[in-house]
Amino acid sequence: MFETPRHFHFIGICGTAMGSVAAALRERGCTVTGSDENVYPPMSTFLAENGVGIASGYRADNIPAGADLIVVGNAIKRGNPEVESVLDRKLPYLSLPETLKYFFLRGRHNLVVTGTHGKTTTTSMLAWIFEHAGRQPGFLIGGLPANLGCGARLNDGKFFIIEGDEYDTAFFDKRPKFLHYLPELVVVNNIEFDHADIYKDLTEIQLGFQRLLNIVPQGGMVLLNGDDPNAIHAARACLAPLVEVGFSDNAGTVIRDMRHTPEGSHFTLLDGKFFLPMPGEFNVRNAAMAVCAAHFYGITIDTIREALAGFKGVRRRQEIKGEVRGVLVMDDFGHHPTAIRQTLQALRIRFSGRRLWAVFEPRSNTTRRAVFQNDLPEALGLADVVCLAQVARLEQIPAEDRLDPGRVVADLRAMGRTAFYEPGADDIVSVISKEALRGDVVVIFSNGGFDGIHRKLLDALAL
Repeated sequence: MFETPRHFHFIGICGTAMGSVAAALRERGCTVTGSDENVYPPMSTFLAENGVGIASGYRADNIPAGADLIVVGNAIKRGNPEVESVLDRKLPYLSLPETLKYFFLRGRHNLVVTGTHGKTTTTSMLAWIFEHAGRQPGFLIGGLPANLGCGARLNDGKFFIIEGDEYDTAFFDKRPKFLHYLPELVVVNNIEFDHADIYKDLTEIQLGFQRLLNIVPQGGMVLLNGDDPNAIHAARACLAPLVEVGFSDNAGTVIRDMRHTPEGSHFTLLDGKFFLPMPGEFNVRNAAMAVCAAHFYGITIDTIREALAGFKGVRRRQEIKGEVRGVLVMDDFGHHPTAIRQTLQALRIRFSGRRLWAVFEPRSNTTRRAVFQNDLPEALGLADVVCLAQVARLEQIPAEDRLDPGRVVADLRAMGRTAFYEPGADDIVSVISKEALRGDVVVIFSNGGFDGIHRKLLDALAL
């Protein structure tokens, strides 16, 4: 039933994960075609170099007559002409997570890293530790780890390390993606409310995690944040071996002796002393999970220590974009109050004594809504100066359900912070270029391109 078909067609092929899987299937000798409405480099170039034919735009006749299996991307909805043709022609189709399950993950040791925060960084650390140890892991990561040079490697090795997303799988499968990944080891970093467009409340999110832990085999392992009540609640009926990792003494594996310097973090775990060239308690938590997972598979403490000390981070996580006129500009993917707060805490350590700006674009499906109306001022208030942009695609959300940036700014000013509401990237650049002083650090939080604000700001500062 699950022999690899001869010809795959991908609808929405230019997503990072979709393109990586398409290229891996082509490398196996399959014929692979695909389509997308946004066909541009680097993904279009990558696919062309790997012999994958791409059509620009969605049309029913893009689907070759001989296609054996259609892979439907997560962003594809009913009404898409190719989807409608697939349904009319009764063609076999799968989601991307199902495609991974049937053609890449069966028979392997799959390490699935989950949680509301820290998935990408933890998965990157873990993949790098395995790589440094010579295990040649396959991996699929929702970011670009500097040590690995790419976010995906779909080889035929023994181990596969994958970022497990709780977002839904496809328009025809509303279960979390991570339920398809045949987990042997699961990391649960933390559980908070997010994805307000598909989840009603925290209970629904916890149910997804409960279902994931329910399919971990008894010969596997669950590593759980022992300081997070939500994670502990989700694991209460877990039948697989479970180890709580955290700072509290009741955790099975306790993180001790943590201290931070501008250069990074020191901590003790499993009787080993580690240095991570990243400050912040949340980065230590991420590293502790990666250490415990690697140790479970027999990688020595010394090898893990060497790998962590050489970890270079992940693109769009506290990434320095440039420095002009003594003003440092950084990019961060943070789009949840907890992630913003933790990042600002880490930057306070890393850039002690310097004035800190936080620029935030409410762009995710949750932060565009009023869900975090009261949490955002508290998180952003850790900065000295805050600029808030207009809610992205605001016409999609009724005014009564929408985040009110003006109110966030008013709350920040009431806390004694300098705060601005400026609708667009150009408006924000104008404010910062006039107000920024030598020594300032500007961190820009967005899970999108934010209209090229980083380049625009660096150019404006150079004038």
